[in-house]
Amino acid sequence: MRRLDSRYLVAGAIAVAGIVLLPGCAPGLQTSPAPESSAPSTVASTPAPTPTPTEPALDPDGGAEDNLWLFTQVMESVWDTDDRVKGRAYIDALVRAGFDKASMEVTKDRSSVGIPADSIQFSVRWADACLVGQVGPSTKTPTAVVLPHLPTGRCLVGETRPIDW
Repeated sequence: MRRLDSRYLVAGAIAVAGIVLLPGCAPGLQTSPAPESSAPSTVASTPAPTPTPTEPALDPDGGAEDNLWLFTQVMESVWDTDDRVKGRAYIDALVRAGFDKASMEVTKDRSSVGIPADSIQFSVRWADACLVGQVGPSTKTPTAVVLPHLPTGRCLVGETRPIDW
């Protein structure tokens, strides 16, 4: 029995692939279509993906979980700007996205000794839950979560600043 040299096998495979693929790729060459078969196709079609909205939109009838994606998107868009450590920038962006300013809280941008805060938290009260975001130098990445509101009805623990603008 004679053994085939692997070089010949590789060269043969490349030649066959070239013959099969080249006519469809070469300009001016056309291949004839495959004959139609009356047999039903066994290939299952996959459903088209559901399109995602191109413009973010608040879902006023949805819950906090339904609007977390928009809250997160707004937070990340501010984080990507020079205003990333300014609480007001997050509140203003959330208002532009349709969230209710009267339902928001934000912590101070500066500590009690006047240095930039390690982190800033902001929130939107939504029915029986809170959308809460945290950003700042001590936070590696912006974080957004849905949490239950506090027994006081507020979302954030501790001192917050007035949203009076």
